[in-house]
Amino acid sequence: MIEQHDIYTLQSLPIEQVAEVLGYRVTRHKALCPFHNDTHASLTFNTRKNRYRCYVCGAQGDSINLVMKSLRINFLDACSYLSDQFGLGITPTDNKYTTKRQVSSVKTKFFNKTKDNEKPDIAYLERLMAQPILNNEAKQFLFDERKLSPEVIASLGISSISYNCPMSSSPKPTYYDGPALLIPYRDINGKLLSVQSRYLAPHNANNEVPRFRFPRGSHCSIYNLPVLKTLKPGDHLFITEGCSDCWALLSVGYKAIAIPSATLLRTEEIKLLKGILQADSSPFPTGEGRGEAPNKSTTPNHTECDQFHTQNSKFVILHMYPDQDAPGEQLFQQLNELLSQSVSSPFPTGEGRGEASVLIRHQLPPGFKDIGAYYAYLHRNP
Repeated sequence: MIEQHDIYTLQSLPIEQVAEVLGYRVTRHKALCPFHNDTHASLTFNTRKNRYRCYVCGAQGDSINLVMKSLRINFLDACSYLSDQFGLGITPTDNKYTTKRQVSSVKTKFFNKTKDNEKPDIAYLERLMAQPILNNEAKQFLFDERKLSPEVIASLGISSISYNCPMSSSPKPTYYDGPALLIPYRDINGKLLSVQSRYLAPHNANNEVPRFRFPRGSHCSIYNLPVLKTLKPGDHLFITEGCSDCWALLSVGYKAIAIPSATLLRTEEIKLLKGILQADSSPFPTGEGRGEAPNKSTTPNHTECDQFHTQNSKFVILHMYPDQDAPGEQLFQQLNELLSQSVSSPFPTGEGRGEASVLIRHQLPPGFKDIGAYYAYLHRNP
């Protein structure tokens, strides 16, 4: 038996990488076609559709089909071959398989409406994210447009899909809409909580596909929680509204998390954030971030006042570049009010932060909506 989602995973393997594993010499998306007496590289690879086609003999198909035709083996053997070559751990057991791909047109918001007992299919999502792959749309968005660090993206396990993909192994699953990024959300210990998609196709007036989607039952209100375990007193932590803004700050060496909405934070999450602001209630055990002095080598430079607190603080110092719109300003005010409750501010009054502010506010230059856009501009125009 081979499950539908496993077939999708194999079909989504980058077609040119599959061809190279098979021994094809791919140059400028072309190779000699082995299915006829070819001398002019007529086998063409469409990396956007993730398919191959020969315009002479008519051979065409996806990654699985290319293996079947190249090695002259059946469907299940081709699946096993791809699984072995790419380390996916998929082991077909018989010839009962499904190739039908359903397309979902369900409209959703940031969090889907769910029943109380619904939870993400973590076992399925773990397998989906086991071998992160970045397609052309993902690479263009992350590296060409946003200028993000490939090392940061790889360390976070960001993956992508080219086509619609099931969100679970359910017989009637909802679907991620492709092409999209797949963004894993993890708890502070690195355990997978859910996977969010970020739709990458150009937006138009007739496009009803939501930009962000989570599986039903997801509750992920803080992105990049594992970074909290790396914090030490005196460290700086940036809070952003979106994941791509968080990636931008991580790309320049800052520690960062993303909180899309303050109103969705749960009590335990608020307590966790407040804990890093108070030495006496730190979430870190002795030896994990509660040393006698801050780690100066990892502390970014800001104003002289910030440097003073870095050298003398028992607190983690929080920063935020609010998005330059009404929701961004509202998020900053809500987070600052929420975190200020029952927390003594590490900053004295008269420093431009208010009487009980725990968030250092940074103003973006005019014309930039968010820190991600500003970061991309700086790296396009060094």
